[in-house]
Amino acid sequence: VKDSEVRVQVCSWQFDWLTGTMWVFKSASDSGGHPHLFSLNGHKGRQTWEYDPNAGTPEQRAKVEQLRAAYTANRHKQHHSADELLRLQCADRIAAKKYSPPREPITDGEIPSAEGVEQHLKGAISFYECLQQDDGHFPGDYGGPMFLMPGLIIALYTTSVLDKVLSPEAQREMVRYLYNHQNEDGGFGLHIEGASTMFGTALSYVTLRLLGEDADRPEVVQARNWIHSRGGATYITSWGKFWLSVLGVYSWNGQNPTPPEMWLLPYNKWTGIGMLHPGRYWCHCRMVYLPMSYIYGLRGTCKETALTAAIRAELYPMPYDTIDWNAARNQIAKEDLYYPHPLIQDILWWSLYQAEGLLLGSRLRKAALKECMKHIHYEDENTRYVDIGPVNKVINMLCCWFEDPDSLAFKKHLPRVHDYLWVAEDGMKMQGYNGSQLWDTSFAVQAMLDSGLVDVAANALKKAHNYIEQSQVVQEADPPLSAYYRHISKGAWPFSTRDHGWPISDCTSEGFKAALGLAALQNPDLVGEGLSLERLEQAVEVILSYQNRDGGMATYENTRSFHALEIINPAETFGDIVVDYSYVECTSACVTALTAFQKLHPGTKLSSRIKSCLDKAESFIRRIQRPDGSWYGSWGVCFTYGTWFGVTALASGGATAANDESVRKACSFLVERQRLDGGWGESYLSCQDKAYSQLEGDSHVVNTAWAMMALLAADYHTVDPKPLHKAAVYLMRSQQESGDWPQQHISGVFNRNCMITYANYRNIFPIWALGLYRRLVLQGMTRASSSSSTDDQAWMCCMSDFFVASAQQQQR
Repeated sequence: VKDSEVRVQVCSWQFDWLTGTMWVFKSASDSGGHPHLFSLNGHKGRQTWEYDPNAGTPEQRAKVEQLRAAYTANRHKQHHSADELLRLQCADRIAAKKYSPPREPITDGEIPSAEGVEQHLKGAISFYECLQQDDGHFPGDYGGPMFLMPGLIIALYTTSVLDKVLSPEAQREMVRYLYNHQNEDGGFGLHIEGASTMFGTALSYVTLRLLGEDADRPEVVQARNWIHSRGGATYITSWGKFWLSVLGVYSWNGQNPTPPEMWLLPYNKWTGIGMLHPGRYWCHCRMVYLPMSYIYGLRGTCKETALTAAIRAELYPMPYDTIDWNAARNQIAKEDLYYPHPLIQDILWWSLYQAEGLLLGSRLRKAALKECMKHIHYEDENTRYVDIGPVNKVINMLCCWFEDPDSLAFKKHLPRVHDYLWVAEDGMKMQGYNGSQLWDTSFAVQAMLDSGLVDVAANALKKAHNYIEQSQVVQEADPPLSAYYRHISKGAWPFSTRDHGWPISDCTSEGFKAALGLAALQNPDLVGEGLSLERLEQAVEVILSYQNRDGGMATYENTRSFHALEIINPAETFGDIVVDYSYVECTSACVTALTAFQKLHPGTKLSSRIKSCLDKAESFIRRIQRPDGSWYGSWGVCFTYGTWFGVTALASGGATAANDESVRKACSFLVERQRLDGGWGESYLSCQDKAYSQLEGDSHVVNTAWAMMALLAADYHTVDPKPLHKAAVYLMRSQQESGDWPQQHISGVFNRNCMITYANYRNIFPIWALGLYRRLVLQGMTRASSSSSTDDQAWMCCMSDFFVASAQQQQR
């Protein structure tokens, strides 16, 4: 098919679907009492979508099709779906909500009134609580990466359960999603907003074929042409080579080795080589390469079928049996190469490649495979088969099948697949986690508390309090933790659900601050009973345990080896994955959490340790500030996000734009980048290029809220309130009649180069920013005017004078 013919037919797929299909979101579902599904807290926070052919009215079905068609028509301009199907399911509640934002236009140059901002806030809170579930969490899309779903489909096809696990309707929605995110050049990106890559294109091509799409379909032809024009699938990245090898459409001889024998190395530092042990890697890195090494060591491969034979022939512009697999090991398309292999890595892989013939099938290899499976089963059982993330979840499942296709372990994996799937108007996607439930809910609580409208948000806060209480980790993972390289977790909060259970420093800190703020209201009738001091102190112990020698905090664990180990990073597409680093976001979250605890519970047995920790953390944050005044954000886009955290941490110790040069520089950095419409808009390109990049077009409500919150934390409104007035006007003008805000460009990131969706950010952060703006700028409240504060110059997120404000609200 010629390129011109492809372009003419490129949207033909959108007319092939059955009309009126309805998907129903389920919260805290046990999947009908599934016998292989178990939970620690009644599945609170579990998010699944079920197809129901009888759901919905004719009008709702028509609306679904309208939303899908609208997304498809605009997909190359607005890549991000807006979670419209979730909102449609909540339509009755939205229609009955108590408040809506005012409709009167805001004129240029107008300084908003406190009353006007309050009406916008009431409309926003009233809308957002309509999305909240009975268990208290706020659900939302956490998709974005394009390489996740292909691994799942390859694994399900390999294990012969594709049609058992995924209904025809689910498979059809996955196809819809892939076509919706195919770029205009025929390729697919690493993530939904990214330019085409071989990693994204080859895996998406394979997925379409496994889901039943014909090789001669125009969109499939266009993707194949993209692959062939760049030399074929041998130019895919190492993770892509792994998945193609599993499917049997790429030779294992074309892989750089992932030897399971690494897990037999000594762990102790004194051995020297122990610093290379996988147990010292960042947990996401080691938990992916653990099952990868098992599959590699076993050469686990799908049984050949007519379809896999056809795909194998389609992926390469030359005959398959003529490919030089040794050369293919290091072939990477230029579009994919974010982290090139240094020479020492090429020498290492060549040496291991030569040794592989001796290791394959040896007694040493068998011992290594056994050791790997021990750790795989531990991870599965201690996460209730959710696993730390979507990549290792799928490969762990595959390992269990290769070990024993009829095993209970494999069967326990299957129902948890649905925890990772999300449906929106762009189709069904695989998420980057089993959701961001605790993270979003913790931020939502703090935003509502800091709005000063506790009476308006009381019902939402009470339900959220229940979710936060139920999500705290109250029992350690199975002992001995050291044998499985696990950090302590009792007292921590995870990113998503209690069943997931992996502890994280910033999630613990944000969950902790939300719990502290709710307890400090001292009104259990309004928002529920606060956590006990014992449980709060357990959380503090976990937070303190995260501090590294450099004074900063990493993500899941301490930094366990040298940063220089990054030289062996084999993933050409991702940066900074080998060890866990200290981050401004994690450090700031821990600092503000510990500061809040000190103020509310002074003189505890932990006070001296907290003070020492805070001093070291402040030094770290000051040290990593960039010369231009910003901080690089590693988990959100990007300098705006990092600078919000950096400023907030320093402000918690009393620093302001008036008295601190670091804070002054940060404020200047932000103010200089404010746009003509009053907002801020930073592109995801900042993350990968490590240089500030402006968005094209309109500003971004989430970026704007982050910038406002940083300036407010710095007391910048006492220096010059005009930037904050302009930003507030932008946020209010951007708000929709429903009280919602529009979904704009993607705002999350991981490993420098891959973007991810946080669908709830568009609601949480504008509420938070406008709430603080109303109280601090328009009502003249100080940063810590509550009677409990011992330092009037201390900023505490979600602690800023809400004792007084809440008492006033309750009297109204």
